[in-house]
Amino acid sequence: MLVSDFDFDLPESCIALRPAVPRESARLLVVRPQSGLEDLTVGDLPGLLQPGDALVFNDTRVIPARLFGVRRRGDLEVAVEAILHHRRGPASWTSFMRPGKRMKPGDRIFFSSRQAGQADSVEAEVVAKDEGGEITLAFDLSGVALDLAVAAVGEMPLPPYIAAKRPEDAQDRLDYQTVYAREDGSVAAPTAGLHFTQGLLEAIATRGVSRHFVTLHVGAGTFLPVKTEVVAEHRMHAEYGEVSPETADALNRVRTSGGRIICVGTTSLRLLESAADDQGNLRAFADDTAIFITPGYRFRAVDGLMTNFHLPRSTLFMLVSAFTGQDVMRAAYDHAIATGYRFYSYGDSSLLLRATV
Repeated sequence: MLVSDFDFDLPESCIALRPAVPRESARLLVVRPQSGLEDLTVGDLPGLLQPGDALVFNDTRVIPARLFGVRRRGDLEVAVEAILHHRRGPASWTSFMRPGKRMKPGDRIFFSSRQAGQADSVEAEVVAKDEGGEITLAFDLSGVALDLAVAAVGEMPLPPYIAAKRPEDAQDRLDYQTVYAREDGSVAAPTAGLHFTQGLLEAIATRGVSRHFVTLHVGAGTFLPVKTEVVAEHRMHAEYGEVSPETADALNRVRTSGGRIICVGTTSLRLLESAADDQGNLRAFADDTAIFITPGYRFRAVDGLMTNFHLPRSTLFMLVSAFTGQDVMRAAYDHAIATGYRFYSYGDSSLLLRATV
């Protein structure tokens, strides 16, 4: 397969710069390979679920991981930007940096807040740089002290297609976070979950649908383009995830009793598929995953997927094409573009139900 097989034309006007208000008023395109497309809203979700089904959410919390500062070498200062990507230890993060080509081990970086009147700052040293360009930073603070410093100087890491058009503001601190987020560590939101409110969660529970939480810390690699033309040559960035023994057991019981496992977001799906054996049984999981799902993949644990609309040529569009079939997904996206659905992180959503469900 070629990356160009997953290309499509997307008008710039389809890119959402702000979320729907209220959250559950976003549009929802229901995709059933065996019976076509249906236009609804996220608020209609409870009626699409059956008692005994299970929804699986990613409870990761986005941290303000976009840092601005200067690199100093003697009297020379160069402005730099870092997106923290993967925590390596109490005082260490890997990051993507701009400009990054001239960074070298030993460089000192001085990060500070860009907010008027705030004097917060934190310092780091470049300790490694890999062949892919990722830079490892060792900070002068550690543990909770580092977390607080990053929260003080950092900004929400809005996706590039939003950040290029407007600056991050105070509203993004609320909008770019799920209402159930609790585990700090992501530098990108699990965006399918942004549509949920407490009221919608209560309506789902009343329907007899169980809720389960897993944690996958989304890295900045989710925004990187696929640079190879042959799909199989692409390598995913690893992300850390956890499925507790209790959650694995509960979801196995759902499946045994005939219920469906429906993931809210591709992050939840990738984590469950990483934690499943060949028979679809889930086990406890606490490790990095770099699972890359493309057409031809045999899904083992997941029956449905709620997800936003993704970029052309992206690994996430490849994943949804694997889930429903390339022809079905392309028809769904053609319909979404033609009828004005809003795309990407702050955009509308879809519910994909596999033909076997």
